[in-house]
Amino acid sequence: MVQLSRRVFSAGASLASILASLPAWAQGRDSVTIGWPSDVTGWDPNQRFTPDAQGIYKMVFDQPLDQDPSLKLIPSLIKAWKLAPDGMSLDLEFRDDVKFHDGSKMTAEDFQWTFFGRVAAGQKLDIANSFRKLTGIDVISPTKAVMKFNSPAPTVPVWLAFLGSFMVPKAYMEKVGVDGFVAKPVGTGPYKLVEYQMNGRIVLERNDDYWGTKPKLKRVVIEIIKDPSARVAAIQSGQVDITVGVPVREAERLGAIAGLKGELNPIQRVILLQVRNDQGFSDQNIRLAAHHAIDKAALSKAFYGGAAVPLSLPATPGTPGDIAGFKFPYDPAMAIKLLAASGYSLAKPAKIGMACTNGQFPNDYDMARAIVAMWKKVGIEAELEVIEYAKYFELNRAGKLPETTLYSFDNATGDPEIYSGYLLNPKLPFSPWKDPVLGEKVIAQFNVADETKRIEGWREISKEAVTIGACMPLLQSVQTLVRKDGMGYTKYGNGWVMGQTMGWG
Repeated sequence: MVQLSRRVFSAGASLASILASLPAWAQGRDSVTIGWPSDVTGWDPNQRFTPDAQGIYKMVFDQPLDQDPSLKLIPSLIKAWKLAPDGMSLDLEFRDDVKFHDGSKMTAEDFQWTFFGRVAAGQKLDIANSFRKLTGIDVISPTKAVMKFNSPAPTVPVWLAFLGSFMVPKAYMEKVGVDGFVAKPVGTGPYKLVEYQMNGRIVLERNDDYWGTKPKLKRVVIEIIKDPSARVAAIQSGQVDITVGVPVREAERLGAIAGLKGELNPIQRVILLQVRNDQGFSDQNIRLAAHHAIDKAALSKAFYGGAAVPLSLPATPGTPGDIAGFKFPYDPAMAIKLLAASGYSLAKPAKIGMACTNGQFPNDYDMARAIVAMWKKVGIEAELEVIEYAKYFELNRAGKLPETTLYSFDNATGDPEIYSGYLLNPKLPFSPWKDPVLGEKVIAQFNVADETKRIEGWREISKEAVTIGACMPLLQSVQTLVRKDGMGYTKYGNGWVMGQTMGWG
């Protein structure tokens, strides 16, 4: 198989010469080649929260619960669940016909190991954060278990279908160890991993003993192509059958070519500026001025063809955390006034740092540059640096992010706790905002069991965060996708692109 080399692009070759060197083909009718922007962080799917890898992991591993394309919570490995009225326990019933790729049968013991036993054994996993309230899992039988919590945990069912929540086999992992598992992962999913080249290629083959609906395609090849222009070349040349994260203008251009279809799909991600509460942003006037100076409608029009909805809250339209009628206005005159109140002006600009990725989501770097230009017009001078997506988490954990970072926050569930709660909880690794005043309110809100009070509380916290400049929502994220005309797939409201939903014809 001829592979698209990222070295070709780094060498500065022209697009025309690259296309000329590639054959116009991809996989056969029982296979698909996907051009994907980023690699998995590793093959332990519970170790690190990596939103862009979730669709890849879901091809190899199953989750206890799942979501349908409209994001409704549905059964999966768990066929029935019941949360106690006080939110302190969750009764679960599992399927009895599920096998791991090594042929062993999945039971409630595997669930107990995945979500409690591994953390209790000292393994460093991100699910220790999402399931931090978990005090134990009682295994009642091979198909029944009870999760117990030290405080109300109303969003645990949602988390069983979200980041890091993938079933792994207890016996196999104990036998080979974590390193052995990462080298040869075993799940219950519709595909098995048969080849992996870091930052290069992932090859999956169908699991013909799968407990659920068997995929139409026998083979899925995922080419990791980080450069957006390289993904454009790959789909146009026919070297991949479907790709995501290309610039909007390229999705529109490619969609006009015979044999290709381009799509702009709004998804449950929020493009926002993550904010520190210290350094150059210790002054609330400067934070609010920075927010008022951003013309979000202009950003949407320039970089997303107007398809990205401007946001005033960290919640997408129609989700429970959205507040009808609440607006944070674009007002450069107010920005200038706020800066003047703190002694800053065009002649004496406030100085801050800003980080962004380049190619992690469509037009991220160009949008960051546009925001820097908008700030310059009112008296804010920002030094822009480009970081890798994975570097964000490393820098945040070390407290080394600049004052603000352009970021696309994934919340496949739409729940306001996973938007505002995780964006603003100072004790979790997602938020650079560490102010204890708002932080205490956020932490307390995690313990509200009553659903009506829970949703209303998160709305109030979101509104307060925007009002004090602790969070700067910009746009609802848009997934750009280009595919061959004959390649069908299931479109999910959270942007999952998975081989088990694909087929030709």
